[in-house]
Amino acid sequence: MTYRPPVFLRNGHLQSIYPSLFRKVPDFPISRERILTDDGDFLDIDWSTNSNKRLVIISHGLEGNSRRPYVLGMARHAVLNGWDSLAWNYRGCSGEQNKLAASYHSGKTEDLSLVIQHALKQGYQEVALIGFSIGGNKTLLHLGRESDQIPKELIASIALSAPCDLKSSSAHLAQFSHKIYMANFLKSFKEKLREKHKIFPELFDTKDFHLIKNFKQLDDRYTAPLNGFSSAEHYWEESSSIFYLNSINVPTLILSALDDPFLPEECYPIEQAKNNNYINLEIPKYGGHIGFMPYGRNKLYYSEQRSIEFINKFSRLNSSIA
Repeated sequence: MTYRPPVFLRNGHLQSIYPSLFRKVPDFPISRERILTDDGDFLDIDWSTNSNKRLVIISHGLEGNSRRPYVLGMARHAVLNGWDSLAWNYRGCSGEQNKLAASYHSGKTEDLSLVIQHALKQGYQEVALIGFSIGGNKTLLHLGRESDQIPKELIASIALSAPCDLKSSSAHLAQFSHKIYMANFLKSFKEKLREKHKIFPELFDTKDFHLIKNFKQLDDRYTAPLNGFSSAEHYWEESSSIFYLNSINVPTLILSALDDPFLPEECYPIEQAKNNNYINLEIPKYGGHIGFMPYGRNKLYYSEQRSIEFINKFSRLNSSIA
């Protein structure tokens, strides 16, 4: 299986933008649960269940949430194919500001670990992880950095459009040609930082806010100091999954399109995949960033179809793909 779109879909920007703005996912039952973290904060998670014994845990992208079309589409496709679904929101992403000064960042895998442990307490026999964009990086980072702590029930993982090297991807998105994406991310971040300033004015100085034009400036000023890093570079180095891929010992699919406007060359871990038999790296020519739109009679997004096909290979409780 590979992704071969028609000519009119062979544009990385179109594939990245159109589904985000216009995709509609048919309604299906979702219930929300709030779980508490050990440091006094909370995480909001969305369940879609059908009494299955196996579960996919979905991690969204940067400034996304569990109700984004790409998350809903994956959750719905999983449930239609014999998996329950848990889509979780990072701190501050569920529509309600989190309680602590620090919210989420690309390397904060403790919360993913907490979600996994919470899910296993519900009695699931098999669990698979699916992460989009920085959720993909977070998934890979957790599997590599905490490889000796992975529960036996975790049978497979997927990383879709993952920026495995945060330094290079940050520099890439700072280029003028990607200004529209950077502006969108910064607008969302700045709105949240203004809210945090009202609660923690001593920690969130909003003076000269307009001078922040890229992730380097944002992470140097806020992300790094609030999360115990000395600089943006220190944060990126500690939080990039590219440095931990060799330690992954769970069957893992990394799917990233070659025309992804968010990913520079450094984010395609070709050598790491060659050196680790657990990693399956697929780089189709087209697909954009979290795109892989359907075409013709095929109504399924390729990323969803390929993900469920992959994790089903490692399930003892297998069922046919809808």
